[in-house]
Amino acid sequence: MPFNASRRLKVAAAAGLAFLHLPIVLIFLYAFTTEERSFAFPPPGLTAQWFAVAWARSDIWPPLILSLQVACVSTGVALILGTLISAAMAGAKFWGRESLSLLVVLPIALPGVVTGIALRSAIPMLHLDFSWITIVLGHATFCIVIVYNNAVARLRRLSGAILEASADLGANAFQTFRHVLLPNLGTALLAGGMLAFALSFDEVIVTTFTAGTGAASKTLPIWMLDELIRPRQRPVTNVVAIVVFATTFLPILAAYYLTRDTSDSPIASK
Repeated sequence: MPFNASRRLKVAAAAGLAFLHLPIVLIFLYAFTTEERSFAFPPPGLTAQWFAVAWARSDIWPPLILSLQVACVSTGVALILGTLISAAMAGAKFWGRESLSLLVVLPIALPGVVTGIALRSAIPMLHLDFSWITIVLGHATFCIVIVYNNAVARLRRLSGAILEASADLGANAFQTFRHVLLPNLGTALLAGGMLAFALSFDEVIVTTFTAGTGAASKTLPIWMLDELIRPRQRPVTNVVAIVVFATTFLPILAAYYLTRDTSDSPIASK
């Protein structure tokens, strides 16, 4: 009886994983179809020509470069601000700390459309034009949370005695940060930065509300959304989806392996 129950659980788990990942498998499959405009199943034939077509499409490269730029800048901002906030939260006890911590993680807990509407309303008050800078500001709201979750978890596991010992040995604040704190935070910050980059690179909802109207503010996910609405070569969109999948999956996988032996896994904290 226990064996049968265990087998049923495994079958249920396999069915759940298949349900989650079957659409991704279909994207990969139809990136190789010979049919340009329809998705007949099974595909009438398989070809790799769409990868060459996607490489030659000049309208793909500007959104790709913009997505990389936004993700890199957003991750940099998140690493700085997320680390500073986590140090303040973990290193001091004050009234309202838990409430403030809730406010820090709230942007990623709220629906993206709520965050997007709030940013769309707030940005004009700052007298900023909607551009790639406003996209960075929008992405930084949730990227900071990712870095904060990883850094504060690691800091709370770090004994304050080693910081006191560093000060007793004559190290100043910068030396303590460089030689004691940073080596202990290194993998947590690297994992948080990778996960923040992945989330920023494929963000759609917040980008829709914070981007400008011109082609210069169109990121790669927005380009894909436009191509699905007004398709020209559908397999090319699937090829780009594979690129987005690889660009986001690899950093997430690396972040998992960096923190799998610790309790501050970025996957769990998300």
